[in-house]
Amino acid sequence: MQALAVLDLSENELVGHIPPILGNLSFTGKLYLHGNKLTGPIPPELGNMSKLSYLQLNDNQLVGSIPSELGKLEQLFELNLANNHLEGPIPHNISSCTALNKFNVHGNRLNGTIPPGFQNLESLTYLNLSLNNFKGRVPVELGHIINLDTLDLSGNNFSGPLPASIGELEHLLTLNLSDNKLDGQLPAEFGNLRSIQIIDLSFNCITGNIPVEFGQLQNIVSLILKNNKLQGEIPEQLTNCFSLTNLNVSYNNLSGVIPPTRNFSRFSSDSFLGNPMLCGDWLGSICRPSMLKSRVFSRAAVVCMTLGFITLVAMTILAIYKSNQQKQVMKGPMKSVAHPPKLVVLHMDMAIHTFDDIMRFTDNLSDKYIIGYGASSTVYKCTLKNSRPIAIKRLYTHFPNNLREFETELETIGSIRHRNIVSLHGYSLSPYGNLLFYDYMENGSLWDLLHGLSKKVKLDWETRLKIAVGAAQGLAYLHHDCSPRIIHRDVKSSNILLDENFEAHLSDFGIAKCIPTTKTHTSTYVLGTIGYIDPEYARTSRLNEKSDVYSFGIVLLELLTGKKAVDNESNLHQLILSKADDNTVMEAVDPEVSVTCMNLTHVRKTFQLALLCTKRLPSERPTMHEVARALVSLLPSAPAPKLCSAPTKPVDYARFIVDEGLQRSQKEQQQRQQVPQETNSSDAQWFARFREVISMNTL
Repeated sequence: MQALAVLDLSENELVGHIPPILGNLSFTGKLYLHGNKLTGPIPPELGNMSKLSYLQLNDNQLVGSIPSELGKLEQLFELNLANNHLEGPIPHNISSCTALNKFNVHGNRLNGTIPPGFQNLESLTYLNLSLNNFKGRVPVELGHIINLDTLDLSGNNFSGPLPASIGELEHLLTLNLSDNKLDGQLPAEFGNLRSIQIIDLSFNCITGNIPVEFGQLQNIVSLILKNNKLQGEIPEQLTNCFSLTNLNVSYNNLSGVIPPTRNFSRFSSDSFLGNPMLCGDWLGSICRPSMLKSRVFSRAAVVCMTLGFITLVAMTILAIYKSNQQKQVMKGPMKSVAHPPKLVVLHMDMAIHTFDDIMRFTDNLSDKYIIGYGASSTVYKCTLKNSRPIAIKRLYTHFPNNLREFETELETIGSIRHRNIVSLHGYSLSPYGNLLFYDYMENGSLWDLLHGLSKKVKLDWETRLKIAVGAAQGLAYLHHDCSPRIIHRDVKSSNILLDENFEAHLSDFGIAKCIPTTKTHTSTYVLGTIGYIDPEYARTSRLNEKSDVYSFGIVLLELLTGKKAVDNESNLHQLILSKADDNTVMEAVDPEVSVTCMNLTHVRKTFQLALLCTKRLPSERPTMHEVARALVSLLPSAPAPKLCSAPTKPVDYARFIVDEGLQRSQKEQQQRQQVPQETNSSDAQWFARFREVISMNTL
């Protein structure tokens, strides 16, 4: 029994206490006891289950406190204790569970304050402390949990001001601080929550004005500010929030005129009740002159308004005309949304499956099939009829505004065939969300193997080099061999997945964009992950393939050092640059690399290549074809004795990759004749340039 990997006794009407003997299951990774009628305390012996990653005890009748012994579970990924009768504080050492991704204690009787150290849970994406008796201030440090997408502290006794640091959570989707005793003003920094969809701050004592910065929340769907002490006018900037479908500012002290725009006509009068000084058609009241004195206009302004009104009428008529035309054009695709969910198959291995099959195989996307979370999606594992596993990515956003464009992009991605790119097998637009079906990768992500707490496999130098070559060739294919060319936009170690042979596969094209044949594409805001974002792209929002090259250079540094791109306040790129200046960069090499590679010259050259990829000016960076060729040159030749230790599963990868490189070189020569301006350097020229860069630096 000790070797039992998963113990699932959920939803079985079980009664009695949780037996302490379960603590002897030292190799069990998942324990599901939720949805029963279990009573008594949580046995502290569960802290001995050293391999435990999922612990779900929610929806029972458990009493007592949360055992501090759970803080010993270093591999714990999800802890769900919701809907029990637990009391006492959250143990301080929960912050030692640095792999924790989801923490849910909703609906208990817990008290005390949020313990210090939560900001160390950098993998945390879901934090739910709602419906308890917590008190004290909301810690400023919560704004440092950079991957957080859900923060729910509602239904407690928190007091004090709202921390402005929450505005730094750029991946946050849901913020619920309702039904507390919070006071002070709404931080203008909340306008920086570029991903936020739901904000609920109702039933508090918040004062001051609604910040005009809230008008920057382009993805906001629900904004609930009712039952506070807000003053001033409703800012007209809120009319810029075109996704906003639920607004409630009732029972405050707001005054003035409700913005008289068509955007606000979709909100009922209930959204504005309980504000005696607020007026407008929505309340059935006519604004008195005293309320409008601040809006007295000069004659010139009246003339301008009249002209503007005429222009608006003309534009409205034109918009209605164009809308009718678009309805005729879009009639077919939009109808498909209203129909029952369907599965769009892009690969033949899914042709015999229906949407109902997928839902049946995963129990309607039950949590027990979850294998990962991201800023934009949740990932599930599903086994098809042919016993082949696939990964299902459920995007947090539902139907996009331009459905046809979205489907076209998915079909473009689905047409990509390359051994170093994760294949998109199909997709479904359904009430469950936008579902994307990808290859399943047995060895998880490069991030998991380099930085995960478990580190089940130690990566030797040759395996790391093999991974770098595969990822580089996949990225080079997107940049140079796809039509239209594709920029990934979010190259990072967690988006490099590894199959059973540790072959690298690029993944996550959720934000990748097919670009036209022009050299650059301008984005309205920067996408990507902190630590990997090209500084030039962040500064100008102008994107080209060299932005991906920069990100890939950071991945190379991760492979060489075993360090994270960003770790607390430490930036890996800046660290290596400082060591390069001191001529001590080899001190940063991962010990696993040092002991498995006898030719450290290759390591030194890879450092040089990484720094070349991360040059400040994009024009000084190599192309991904050039990067791939440089990395292939470092692979050991098949006939020669290996200089580095062999990977876990011996594969004649070097011979294969060299042959592939020769074929690619011939293909590139033909392409250079057609597009000389993009790849105008031969292999000889590139290697000369590469050697020149190395000779100019004394790493």
